[in-house]
Amino acid sequence: MRPRSGPTVEHRVLAERLRMLRERAGVSLQAAARALDAHPATVRRIERAETGLDARQVRALLDRYKVPEAVAEPIITGLGAANLPGWWHQWRDAMEPWQLEVIGLESSAALVRTWHPALVPELLRTPAYAAALHRTLYPADTGAQLGRRLELLQERQWRLRDRGAALWALFPAAALHTRVGGPEVMAEQRAVLAGAAHRPHLTVQVMPLDFPPHPMTAVPPLHLLRVSAPEIGDRAILETPGGRVDIIDEPGAVMNHRIRLDAACAAAPHPGSPLPTVR
Repeated sequence: MRPRSGPTVEHRVLAERLRMLRERAGVSLQAAARALDAHPATVRRIERAETGLDARQVRALLDRYKVPEAVAEPIITGLGAANLPGWWHQWRDAMEPWQLEVIGLESSAALVRTWHPALVPELLRTPAYAAALHRTLYPADTGAQLGRRLELLQERQWRLRDRGAALWALFPAAALHTRVGGPEVMAEQRAVLAGAAHRPHLTVQVMPLDFPPHPMTAVPPLHLLRVSAPEIGDRAILETPGGRVDIIDEPGAVMNHRIRLDAACAAAPHPGSPLPTVR
């Protein structure tokens, strides 16, 4: 069963190591499953971090792969930490299903790059801006539900800053012309964005309205996550119309998104440029 709150990076790393050890040993999924007296799908779920890491099963797999004790011991030792729920576990009721998949990666990412085609990116939103937008998009939510979502967003933003992760955001000036919550809310949001140049590890670029089309024109919201763990490749999170979210881990596809975002950032005004004037 998939962890209800989503796997942590520690969990993903150990799961990936198990997959690599199986493949290096030349053991098929079927043979590994026989060592557990289970179905091959069980091994696949373990390797995809879709289920908890049971110490008995992990030991049986390591024995089947003939892993030396010097290699196996750190894996067994790390099971306790890998199976602990992430900090976001207490907010799982306020998270979208796709966030359960990626929040662990985001919370350990050394670099988060984000693009939004029409609004201020989520990780830069003030509480008032986020609340006003949420009331428009999810009018059926109760005040308590809104409060939980705002708490989660603020926690994500705080943790990103606290660990010194880099955030690089690109969005069009149209986001500054779209009035979310009224003049006071927008004035506060603009002030936060204007102060971005003075915050370490934060890069903000705004594409002016009178600039020509660029490689990210009309592309839905996109997030690129880079985790400082060699076992975990970069992820691209693409929010497509209709509420669907694609979580992309295929290296070639992720690279294509990165190239497009790189080109758009190169076409935008230099980071630290004054925000476009809004009348």
